[in-house]
Parts: sequence; structure tokens; C-alpha cells
Amino acid sequence: MKTERIIHAVLFDFDGTLAKLNINFPQMRKSVLNLIKTFHVPLNGLGDLFVLEMIDAAKEILFQKKPGQENTFLRQANAIITNIEIEAAERGELIDGTRDMLRELKKRNIKRGVVTRNCQAAVMRVFPDIPDYCDSVITRELTHYVKPHPEHLRVALKSLDAAPEAASMVGDHPMDIKIGRDAGALTIGVLSGYSSSEDLLKAGADIILNKAADIINVLP
Repeated sequence: MKTERIIHAVLFDFDGTLAKLNINFPQMRKSVLNLIKTFHVPLNGLGDLFVLEMIDAAKEILFQKKPGQENTFLRQANAIITNIEIEAAERGELIDGTRDMLRELKKRNIKRGVVTRNCQAAVMRVFPDIPDYCDSVITRELTHYVKPHPEHLRVALKSLDAAPEAASMVGDHPMDIKIGRDAGALTIGVLSGYSSSEDLLKAGADIILNKAADIINVLP
């Protein structure tokens, strides 16, 4: 099945979409929560948030109740998640067909970008030649707001000089589908991560593929 929508740019999530997903998120959550406890921040509801949002919320509480400690906390929290990401990247690898797919999109004059909550160091560890395959890589360090906030995708689209209605967001998580829909892009869910097709369709995916490399079969 080919989409009738003309696509000039494709934005990809990274972990679980272009690279095999092996980050230990339970360990990351537990480590950050333990750090939050050492700063005597009440956990009320924090454990229900994504890790980056959990860190931001705890930082804000510290800013309000214990000014001066929030920067120390932020440095320590960022060190925890960055170390876990890089450790996972040491064992990481791209999903089969990723480079061939990106090369084919380039031949078709379709711009390629990455939108990821991961850190730049980890992405480069897994995919050191990514600048040869992607025109833009927007890691969390390069945006004020990360997924699922649509600004993350808008920053990437701007860097590619691409309009959302002529772009596609590809990812393995419902947040990737949400960010694409909120920005006005075609949304493609892939089954190479932890999410099921039901999860991705419920989030509003326009298309479901087994893996990102299959996108070359659905774009005109």
C-alpha cells in the first residue's frame, strides 16, 4: 500500500526505530527516583511521568522549596540517564536495512532527519556515520522541549526546511505518533520496538510497518 501524500522529508525516532531498543528504562527510572529521594522531594505522582519529565518536575519542586539545589540535582540526574544511555549504546546496533533505506530515500531526494529523546553521544556511538545518512539529528540537547511536545518535531522540520504536511514522522512509540499528528505530519508506526500495532493505531498512526526500512515500499 502506497500513501497518496507527497512526502519530501521523513523524520525518524531513533531507539526502537532505527536502532535496536536496549536501554534499561526500568533501571533508569529507579535510579532517578532514588536520586529524587535523596533530595527529600515528595514523589507524589512523579513516578507516573516519563523520566525526562520526572526530572523536570523534581527540579521545579526543588527550585520552589529549596532554591539552589535544583542545579545540583539536574547535573546528577542528567549524568545518571546519560551514563545508562551510553552504556546501552556500547551494546547497540542499527536495525537491519536502516542504512540501505536511508540511502534510498536520499536517491529519491527525500530529506532525512532524526528526532530523539536520547543524548547525542549515545546516538553517535551506535551510528557514528549518521551525518552521511541524515540531514538533521535533533537530540534532547538541541531542543527546549522534547517529545511528545510537538516543538521537538518542529525544530527538526525547520532544520530541514520542510513543511509538516509534506513530512512523515516514523516511530515505535505512541508518543512518536502523537508528536507527528500534533505537528500535522503523516504518521507511521513501526513494530520494531515495544509497542503493538493496536497501541500505535490507538495513538492515531496512519500506517503501520514492521520496520522503518519498509517505508520505501509505501512512499510514492
